[in-house]
Amino acid sequence: NACVELYPGGIFYMKLVSWNVNGFRAITGKGDFQTFLERERPDVICLQETKMQEGQGGDCPDGYRAFWNYAEKKGYSGTGILAKDEPLNVTYGFGSEEFNHEGRAITLEYPDWYLITEYVPNSKDELRRIDFRCAWEDEFLRYIRRLDKSKPVIFCGDLNVAHEEIDLKNPKENRGHAGFSDQEREKFSELLGSGFTDTFRYFYPDAEGRYSWWSYRANGRETNAGWRIDYFVTSDRLRPRLKDAVIYDDVTGSDHCPVGLIIE
Repeated sequence: NACVELYPGGIFYMKLVSWNVNGFRAITGKGDFQTFLERERPDVICLQETKMQEGQGGDCPDGYRAFWNYAEKKGYSGTGILAKDEPLNVTYGFGSEEFNHEGRAITLEYPDWYLITEYVPNSKDELRRIDFRCAWEDEFLRYIRRLDKSKPVIFCGDLNVAHEEIDLKNPKENRGHAGFSDQEREKFSELLGSGFTDTFRYFYPDAEGRYSWWSYRANGRETNAGWRIDYFVTSDRLRPRLKDAVIYDDVTGSDHCPVGLIIE
């Protein structure tokens, strides 16, 4: 059993982590990934922007099983999950075939829930990919609502949207740009209104200055000029089992930091 005792009285928890690693081979080569694994010992770590092809992942860390979804384009996109417990079922991608060329989603089915890692497409400069992005959002919402009828859903990843003004350092300057457009924010509001919970805001509704991505170009880490675009979202009915949501903003190695969920 991968569960670890955390609270007195025999209550157990699982620690789930999500991290856009901006190149899995690069981050493991620097040692940041292994250092984080050894420090936090997550039961599951979901990855985005792995930028790998089949056979490039190297040896799986001890105690984990690896699941990879590769983009057809080399050095681009991609997702992965390292999990201690064997899932009941694994699904690569979702929905229409048009959404499954870039390796952006993996679903693991467990007895108590579905767990999904998701790397949402960026709308790009001047929102030139906003139509594809919105179609993705609609298809993904249909997918998780269908799963949710069977058992609760946990999904996580780089969702490429700062939902509210509190979720980025400079909201006025970035209004209408990729990641903070009205269309993207409305899609996320629609998703949350369909029976799902942004776990970080569930625990910390008023927390300011808590971000998960910083631009390399603007030295964003040094000034904390960041965006919170990495999430754990769960079916609302899992709320009684949620224990904490974490942003590991001290962890380096990527332009994103890991985020986490502690669940009973």
